[in-house]
Amino acid sequence: MAHMYVAFIALLLGGLAGLLQVLVRSGEFTLPTGIKIGYYQVLTVHGILLALILTTFFILGFQLAAVSRTAGAFTNTQRKIGWIGFWLMVIGTAAAATMVLLNEATVLYTFYAPLQAHWIFYLGLTLVVVGSWLLCIMQIMKYREWKKANPGEMSPLLTFMAVVNSILWITASLGVAVEVLFQLLPWSLGLVERIDILLSRTLFWYFGHALVYFWLLPAYMAWYVVIPKVIGAKIFSDSLARLSFMLFLLFSFPVGIHHQLTEPGIDGFWKFTQVVLTFFVVIPSLLTAFSMFATFELRGRELGGRGILGWFKALPWGDSRFLLPFIGMLAFIPGGAGGIVNASHQMNQLVHNTIWVTGHFHLTVATAVVLTFFGVAFWLIPHLTGRTLTPKLNYLGNISGILWGTGMLIMSFAMHIAGLLGAPRRSEFSTYGGAEMAYDWVPYQIAQAIGGTILFIAIILIMYIVINLTWFAPKGQEEFPVAEVAAGAEKTPAILENFKVWGIILVALILFAYTIPIYEIITNSPAGSKGFQFW
Repeated sequence: MAHMYVAFIALLLGGLAGLLQVLVRSGEFTLPTGIKIGYYQVLTVHGILLALILTTFFILGFQLAAVSRTAGAFTNTQRKIGWIGFWLMVIGTAAAATMVLLNEATVLYTFYAPLQAHWIFYLGLTLVVVGSWLLCIMQIMKYREWKKANPGEMSPLLTFMAVVNSILWITASLGVAVEVLFQLLPWSLGLVERIDILLSRTLFWYFGHALVYFWLLPAYMAWYVVIPKVIGAKIFSDSLARLSFMLFLLFSFPVGIHHQLTEPGIDGFWKFTQVVLTFFVVIPSLLTAFSMFATFELRGRELGGRGILGWFKALPWGDSRFLLPFIGMLAFIPGGAGGIVNASHQMNQLVHNTIWVTGHFHLTVATAVVLTFFGVAFWLIPHLTGRTLTPKLNYLGNISGILWGTGMLIMSFAMHIAGLLGAPRRSEFSTYGGAEMAYDWVPYQIAQAIGGTILFIAIILIMYIVINLTWFAPKGQEEFPVAEVAAGAEKTPAILENFKVWGIILVALILFAYTIPIYEIITNSPAGSKGFQFW
């Protein structure tokens, strides 16, 4: 619950910053001069609170609950490690947020040099990462304890998934840890004058793309294990679920350079190689889509659905624990298609660094992932607080999901179109000296403001539900839904839980994809850049 408190405070404040952002970008509003906060500060707050703080705190809280529920209660030692990790994350968040509010870290939420933040900002986010490592280690310790007590048995599926995601997060954040400790902190402290921009960006995107799967896999945990129980079904295939998670772990890393297709200084061969490897991520995504819709069809037919789509009508559409994640699943289809565009060298030239990319991001993470998180919160929070999801709160949950989906559809669609017309991302409203092209973007920017306003209304409604589920809903027992595997499912091969084998493959892929590009960057790099602080 401590993690949930931080996550939903971040949702409210980050959502408010997002509302201000789209209103200003529409050209119809300006920030009040009295508040002494600029557009790019608002943008940085929005990105950090929603993309980093909301997601990380919610994911770790959910995974702790999942491991505890399926592998047994944590020991006192494990709990102490977890609390140290939590408070490190909170202190780090407060330090980074303070620097942003003081306008000392207006760096658009990324670690992108040569924009330079105050050293306290980098140190704060380092504490967030280190704290999260402790929480991941806590989960891995519990998994190892369970395996020792149950030799030769397959671990509980939810625990296995949480451990895979913990390994993914630790491996991914090593890249940004190296960047911060050896480049950004010495540079921001004035110990070195210049920074190798290309190296810093390569380390960032080694982390940055895997980060997307750190967000996504907890949603997949809910899709594979929780949603079947919510609708009264069984898990279609334990082995398919484990295989898809292992494939996501492998394919999350040797792909970061597809974010750098327009960067000079990286050989075209490595760009091509990582683009090809990027498309391998489609495999576990399609496995998941097949598994989920097989589960839905089997359950729908059990409930009496007939004909080609009769099963679809029979599903429990009135249950917010199912409806919100399902809307997220649907959003992931166009979101994934947009990702293929982003990663394709030729098409990337058209959309690179335009607001198209922002629209894609809001479909994949802000809809598919975050809506699933809300669906999880509607049963997890009352489960933890000893309260119940009442019919009224469930109904309001459905309304919030529909509002969120509608607002995101309007906003994201407008972002995609404006991006195709050349509108840049991360920039304040501007007519660019009266350029005709800039006026063509304005109607879509107004549409983004409309969509963003609907989204903020959804956030207010979600906060009302969460507050009620935490303190005011009737007391009772809310189930932690964990589905069983279907009786006819194939036995899971032991290789799928052999972390040594998969770990060796993972390290080999990372070394193959990054050793030569990083060596060439270091040996061929120019003098580097001084820091810039524009705001």
